[in-house]
Amino acid sequence: MEWRRRDGTVGVKRGEHAWQRVMAWAVHLFTASGAVVGVWCLVAIHRGDYRGAFFGMVLAVVIDAADGPLARLARVKEVLLQFDGPKLDDIVDYLNYVVVPIVLIYEADLLPASVSIWIVPFPLLVSAYRFCHVSAKTPDHFFTGFPSYWNVLAFYYYVGRSPLWLNAVFTLFAAVMVLVPIKYIYPGRTRILRSLTIGLCIMWTAALLILLWQLPDSSPSLVAWSLLYPIYYTVLSFGLHWRFRSEGGRTSSEARSG
Repeated sequence: MEWRRRDGTVGVKRGEHAWQRVMAWAVHLFTASGAVVGVWCLVAIHRGDYRGAFFGMVLAVVIDAADGPLARLARVKEVLLQFDGPKLDDIVDYLNYVVVPIVLIYEADLLPASVSIWIVPFPLLVSAYRFCHVSAKTPDHFFTGFPSYWNVLAFYYYVGRSPLWLNAVFTLFAAVMVLVPIKYIYPGRTRILRSLTIGLCIMWTAALLILLWQLPDSSPSLVAWSLLYPIYYTVLSFGLHWRFRSEGGRTSSEARSG
């Protein structure tokens, strides 16, 4: 229960405040558990259990998707002022979205053997830069630059059995796109077409789980159909980016002419 003090500040009963702190720490522990999952994935990769590693990556994505709403529900920023939750989230995300899939791409021989050791540093370095950039996430809930979905690329390299040279080219291309300041939608938070995006994302996730379950003989047709969501995501992101850019250009022109 809250009450207002004479000085105008809001007070909270001691027992309720203690419970809020417990809940806030529980959310941070939940976020940190993603790092444990990431290490499990690395162990699975070391053992050659790539299917298990992919299931671990799915679990890491579930944790990442859930911890944000839980943090807002528990008001962690208000309750634990001394703890930097976003920094913890970035550390765990860098492990699970960058390090783990890049290690899998290398260990599973999804790049040409002659150049793989020279290619893998690029995603690691450019993603580290983008994760630490102040514009990595915009106030209107967009990502700036390719959002380091290396887990998605690793998955399609593996189940799609694409040519190694194509994997190499696309990996380098994606690494460059991390640095290009194009805005990409943030599934679940970008307001434009949010319901459609979430619905398609759920269907896509179900397709990925089926493909993982089918390994090592995943359905080629389902792999092809599942690509529709990444295509939708990319087209929508690029379309919105150029729309915002053109609107911004018109606004600037009108301001100068005025």
